[in-house]
Amino acid sequence: MSLRADAAPCGGVAVDLELDDVREERKKKARSIPGSALVYLKGPKFLIYVSGALSMWGDRMWHFAISVFLIELYGRNLLLTAVFGLVVAGSVLLLGAPIGDWVDRNPRNKVAHASLFIQNISVTVCSIVLMLVFSYKKWIEQIWDGWLTVVCYTVVIILADVANLASTALTIAIQRDWIVVITGYNRGHLAGMNATMRRIDQVTNILAPLAVGQVMTLASNVVGCGFILGWNLVSLIVEFIFLSRVYRIVPELSVKPPVVEVDEQSCSEGRRKRTNSKDAGSVREVKRRVADDRCSISLKLKEMTNLPLCFRKLQWFLSTCKEGWRAYYRQPVFLAGMGLAFLYTTVLGFDCITTGYAYTQGISGSLLSVLMGVSAITGLLGTVMFTKLRKLCGLVNTGIISSCLHLSCLLLCVCSVFAPGSPVDLRLLMPYSEPANNGSESGSMARQRQKHTYPFQGGRNQPLLPDRSSIHWTNTTVLFENMPSGNTPESYVSIILLFLGVITARIGLWSFDLTVTQLLQENICESERGVVNGVQSSMNYLMDLLHFVMVISAPQPQHFGILVIISVLFITAGHTMYFLYARKAKRKHHSNT
Repeated sequence: MSLRADAAPCGGVAVDLELDDVREERKKKARSIPGSALVYLKGPKFLIYVSGALSMWGDRMWHFAISVFLIELYGRNLLLTAVFGLVVAGSVLLLGAPIGDWVDRNPRNKVAHASLFIQNISVTVCSIVLMLVFSYKKWIEQIWDGWLTVVCYTVVIILADVANLASTALTIAIQRDWIVVITGYNRGHLAGMNATMRRIDQVTNILAPLAVGQVMTLASNVVGCGFILGWNLVSLIVEFIFLSRVYRIVPELSVKPPVVEVDEQSCSEGRRKRTNSKDAGSVREVKRRVADDRCSISLKLKEMTNLPLCFRKLQWFLSTCKEGWRAYYRQPVFLAGMGLAFLYTTVLGFDCITTGYAYTQGISGSLLSVLMGVSAITGLLGTVMFTKLRKLCGLVNTGIISSCLHLSCLLLCVCSVFAPGSPVDLRLLMPYSEPANNGSESGSMARQRQKHTYPFQGGRNQPLLPDRSSIHWTNTTVLFENMPSGNTPESYVSIILLFLGVITARIGLWSFDLTVTQLLQENICESERGVVNGVQSSMNYLMDLLHFVMVISAPQPQHFGILVIISVLFITAGHTMYFLYARKAKRKHHSNT
């Protein structure tokens, strides 16, 4: 008989006993909730999130501040900023594969600690140099006929570049390797961690530059340098402690596949056996190529021992780059990675190019800030959509849906090129097609082409930027307080369509980015995870360089419509590569089943 039946004759005692049981269960749940929360806060996922947030916040602050500092140092001219961008892109392009190879060949804790230390110390030393230059600039310019200033500029750019390379190594190690091991190769948990890290990146991308920009505006550049210096020192200590704890509580991180060392005899025997065997399986084919590559690397390393040290270093570097790119090419997700890289060749993002164009079209700085915030929200929606679609449709289909959504939204940007209010002039592509034999005609054409340009006033030697007190520092551009914006266009339809397409496209863009990221994590073998992701970073920077070359070739607002069309073509090519990969992956899946 139940407790309720026994107690019924006692008149309501059963109710009291049931209420006591319910209260006891609630107390147990209340005690368990803080306990589970404490376990989560001490767990590896939360520690990785906090460490990543600190690292991303520091990176975003530094990337924004260093560009502004270089503009201020060189008489408010963009030359140093352009040189810095070229050095950063070129170094990652050349050193991406060696950095990834270094990540693969060394223990995970040593790679993370070394990258973290080099990155933060480089930023700290660079901040100290900048503080000294800003404080004693006039005195420094008088030493060695101004050559000491050139030395300071060089040191700043080199240190900033070293910090960026270390940041690349840390990103590859943590976000492309550690996360995979921490989740236990569980695809659902991996997708969740990837999405969370991307959300953190989206939030810091907006808030961190605003924070350091306010410090620089309200105080001074020296105070801004000091703020970044202090942040990096504190961040170095906290990240070091958190990553060390993650390494201790996840024992799988201490296990890495060893590098196989082979001699010449074993290489020749292995090649002979593989030549005699007639196995056409795809898995064995990949293993055969990996073994051949390792044999060739081992033999080349032995051949290099008779060369001078400098030649050995150079030959090792070239061999590492070559084998790294070969490893990238033979991956089953090669087309997906290439498709992601092609998406970097675009002016359709909230960078200095698009926001600068919007400013010439009469969009105010405050409205641009609002649009940046809205774009961050749509980026966060893209991460949510990725996790939902992956559960419902699978990872490969998620990429297909995200690609279609991305391209559909970008059609609005194409329509903006031909919409009312667009300053595009396709005759600029044929500058010599019409002879300028009529002075009034050429003058009217010139005025028409200058209709939507930024109305700078004053002499030819007017500085690019006004006084610092009239500048609002934002995430990716410089907004002016007391200067006139662009001439009011005939219609705002074009600029509305442009930003509507750019903002909505970020949903599909970030969902697609997360899809390809997880495909790389899941399909690259552990021993090549670093070098392949290093080459992927190189490809991203290479395609990003192309988009700056496009802007340099067509810098006027009238050219922007042409750049939009070229950008959409590159993005379409990238998604086409992914469609080819998806078709191949589905065929392979059907053949296996």
